[in-house]
Amino acid sequence: MEQKDRTHIWLLKIAMIATSALIALPGCAVGPDYRRPDAPETGSFTAGALPEKTVASPVAGGEEQRFVSKQDIPDQWWTLFQCPDLDELIRLALKDNPSLAAARATLRQAQENLNAGYGALFPSLDAQASVSRQKVSGISSGEPNIIISPYTVYNASVNVSYMVDLFGGTRRELETLQSQVDYQQFQIEAAYLTLTSNVVTTAVKEASLRAQIRSYTDIIGDQEKQLKVVEQQFRLGGVSLPDLLAQKAQLAQTRAVLPPLEKELSQTGHQLAVLTGRLPSEAKLPDFDLDGLKLPRELPVSLPSELVRQRPDIRAAEALLHAASAQVGVATANLYPQVTLSGSFGSVATKAGDLFASGMDVWSLGAGVLQPVFHGGELTARRRAAVAAYDAASAQYRETVLQAFQNVADVLRALDADALALKAQAEAEAAARDSRDITGKQFSLGAVSYLTLLDSERQYQQARIALVQVQAVRYADTAALFQALGGGWWNRQTQGDAKMKVRRESGD
Repeated sequence: MEQKDRTHIWLLKIAMIATSALIALPGCAVGPDYRRPDAPETGSFTAGALPEKTVASPVAGGEEQRFVSKQDIPDQWWTLFQCPDLDELIRLALKDNPSLAAARATLRQAQENLNAGYGALFPSLDAQASVSRQKVSGISSGEPNIIISPYTVYNASVNVSYMVDLFGGTRRELETLQSQVDYQQFQIEAAYLTLTSNVVTTAVKEASLRAQIRSYTDIIGDQEKQLKVVEQQFRLGGVSLPDLLAQKAQLAQTRAVLPPLEKELSQTGHQLAVLTGRLPSEAKLPDFDLDGLKLPRELPVSLPSELVRQRPDIRAAEALLHAASAQVGVATANLYPQVTLSGSFGSVATKAGDLFASGMDVWSLGAGVLQPVFHGGELTARRRAAVAAYDAASAQYRETVLQAFQNVADVLRALDADALALKAQAEAEAAARDSRDITGKQFSLGAVSYLTLLDSERQYQQARIALVQVQAVRYADTAALFQALGGGWWNRQTQGDAKMKVRRESGD
């Protein structure tokens, strides 16, 4: 009996050594090894050279802006607008916005899926216990006349199984899961950047609407004063009834503009409340004004070669490309043999007290090789499908890169055009204001007709509102540049709940 036990022990030791050797065997990972796409070879975002700085104009938001090449972007780029209320609002949004919270939770899910996937690299160990009541016939042993009484069987065992990753299918699957984690990490950065940009642009929109409402209110006040003058002149016979009705119609038309603007202002406030994770009825938000925003004087312009490492959407598309490459390896590994090792050790007895007694032990060792031979073309078709998916991911990555470069080029040109438009509109507004003032004086002296006065008022009204709108566009496009260049996320020490520092240089 002792000799038998020693034989069992030696067999188990040999099995354990063989299993350990196979686990340690690195094998080969079939399929393509992922290689990061090269950055586009271009030295500029736009076809023509950008000016060193934009033109200046003598109005709020009319400061000149310098395009500074190779200057890095701060992670809290919105602070460059020097608006404490805006900084506080973004802080609240980053804390309570549900979209950002959902992205963080999805990252945790992807990380746990990766952690679960690592289990495939190790043998699985399961303990099992069972008890059963059995009644068998003597026929099974060739003695039909023997009566066998019912008996109880107790079983306790430990089972080990392991699939040897000889051709790297498991490792490629882990590579896919890691790529999914990377994708979700950059989805968080994309959500972070989108959220902060939306808060800034929505605040600018609110400031623009307030300025427009204020301008229309001033214009309505001027037109009401002018109506009183026209009514006095009408009573004295200085103007005709059509002139009086025209002035009333002009005033009514201007008043009709206010309700839609006030509705849009309310909706903008509701949007800001939701961005900060609050109900519109409960949010206490600051009132934004264009005069409370400072235009950043320096505009950082990254090197084109760095954009593919800075834009979260490009990095997310690259992670999907990596995952698609790994799936080609998984499909390729499925074409090769699969080696499985298994073993068990336990005890079987007909009495519970004898379960662990000497001589009741049972054990088994096994190894299996599965080589796909014929599956009706399924496995090769799945590999071709994985290759096609990789090609699609590659094309989508390239499209994302092209769109990113277009975004930057569009915003850079827009900023230059915004400055020119603001300067021209400021001059137009000043000229329209002077023309209205002179025409008003001439009308009071009877030198010009009322139609001339009415026309000058319309021109001034349009020029004043257009000036406010152009001012707001310049602020919004400045924010759009920081968004288009990636938002400076690589300069943050940690990323939300993940506590992850992402290095731009290595791309890890």
